[in-house]
Amino acid sequence: MKYVPRLLVILTITALLFLLPWWTVVAAPTEGAGPLFVAGTVLAVLGLLTLPTAMFLGHGPAQSDIASMIGDTLLGVMWVLFSWSVIGNVLRPVLIVAGVDDPARSRTIGIGVLAVSAILVAWGIYEARRVPRVRTVEVRIPALGPGLDGLRMVVITDTHFAALDRLRWSEKVVEVVNAQKPDIACHAGDLADGSVLARRAQVDPLGKIEAELGRFYITGNHEYFGDAPGWIEHMASIGWQPLHNQHEILRRGGDSLVMAGIDDPTGVGLEGHGPNLTGALAGADPNLPVILLAHQPKQIPDAVAAGVALQISGHTHGGQIWPFHYLVRLDQPVVAGLSRHGDRTQLYTSRGTGFWGPQLRVFAPSEITVLVLRSAT
Repeated sequence: MKYVPRLLVILTITALLFLLPWWTVVAAPTEGAGPLFVAGTVLAVLGLLTLPTAMFLGHGPAQSDIASMIGDTLLGVMWVLFSWSVIGNVLRPVLIVAGVDDPARSRTIGIGVLAVSAILVAWGIYEARRVPRVRTVEVRIPALGPGLDGLRMVVITDTHFAALDRLRWSEKVVEVVNAQKPDIACHAGDLADGSVLARRAQVDPLGKIEAELGRFYITGNHEYFGDAPGWIEHMASIGWQPLHNQHEILRRGGDSLVMAGIDDPTGVGLEGHGPNLTGALAGADPNLPVILLAHQPKQIPDAVAAGVALQISGHTHGGQIWPFHYLVRLDQPVVAGLSRHGDRTQLYTSRGTGFWGPQLRVFAPSEITVLVLRSAT
């Protein structure tokens, strides 16, 4: 019974996702009659029944890859349709002022919503499945020694290897990362959705990434929905250093920095897991600059309190499908990009390298990030 309120909320949201588009592109344009109305209504009802069923079978105990692909795709398409149905209906008064009467007014809105949604879905699929663009950002670190000036950190995050087999995409990402000639490579969490056995083939190409000073990985929240200890062990087996609430000292040109990582807050329920920044920095020289991998941007207050120079996060996907970033902003202090917090701490939030769920990215392009660290001098 304790899950009933949550279930009711999910079903209500699902109903709204279908109800508004149904009214906008089916009921209003057809005036509630005719074969198009019947066909559109049947399609909407089938979708309404399919979405929660497929999401439960795909992401619940059954872990059906086929069901998850169906449910995720339907969710993405309906979000786009819902968003542009809202926009179409907001513009309805403009057509009224222009003297456009119904049913022409409703048909104009319905056709416009369908056309824009179809274009954005097609473009969103292309954006999600393409190899991410490289984004280069210079970050000035006041305490960084001159020997480390120009250090290149290549960041990937939120790869979310899942039901859709993206082995070739993974291999291409590795090629792009290596082409940036990283000194340090980082994966900031949400590596995969599913077990090591099911997803390792897509993950294993990451073992070919080359970085002279090290390759570092932290857990995201999605590892804790599956097998976080298994993924930590597997990443170590392919040559990555998991930073499980710990740090490493990196040296170049006679200067040093602290490379630290903490668990995602979702790990609190698993024994020995959960973020522990104090433990991660134990024994580190307090005079050295600290670069911290922390999956969620909202972990930044602890980083500020600890005097971290730069926190690197993912998790937000930049919203992934516009205008979802407005909802993400309710939970996270930053959605994407470089920001400053407190007097000493900066935060870089990546839009992510892959995608979760719907294979769509609309106005939130994926990225492979090159952070070039610069000393104050």
